[in-house]
Amino acid sequence: MSNEFTVANFRHVADGLQEGQFAIGERRRVTGLDDLDPIYRELLDRPIVVTLAVIGPDGRPGLTPMWFDHENGKILVNTASHRAKCGWIRKNPQMTVLLVNPDNPYHWVSIKCTVENELHEDGPEGARVTAQLNRIWQKYTGDSGEYGLRDPGITERRVLFECRVDRIATFGKP
Repeated sequence: MSNEFTVANFRHVADGLQEGQFAIGERRRVTGLDDLDPIYRELLDRPIVVTLAVIGPDGRPGLTPMWFDHENGKILVNTASHRAKCGWIRKNPQMTVLLVNPDNPYHWVSIKCTVENELHEDGPEGARVTAQLNRIWQKYTGDSGEYGLRDPGITERRVLFECRVDRIATFGKP
């Protein structure tokens, strides 16, 4: 699946000082995540803990470090259904994900996206929600088993938000 959006590449100082540094150097339209420059695209597949920003009930951004996944050009956000951020996302389905290269904090990708679909683990597509959760568990822990961090005090159910990419900003070099 493709979704056309704008990528704004910021000027950076990786190659030295320049006039207009830290401003947008170029904007270009792309048809999907695969069209990102490889130095940014590779960040999407690394097990990098990202910062997810959603708007809370007081109108301010709520920031959460979490695991990142994407599939078929969509950003996937998988969270426990009882967490407050589920309600926040439903109320305002726009969010931003920031991936910062852990080897160089001046190399990053910021993705603004909007929820297009909400899948429930106890719904008709529940197997897909669970499989995606197990996939990111394996990506981030290296453990080949099932997701191992469910809250033992409740019957934790998961929600998977599938998000359309609206625009991306990139900065720096690896």
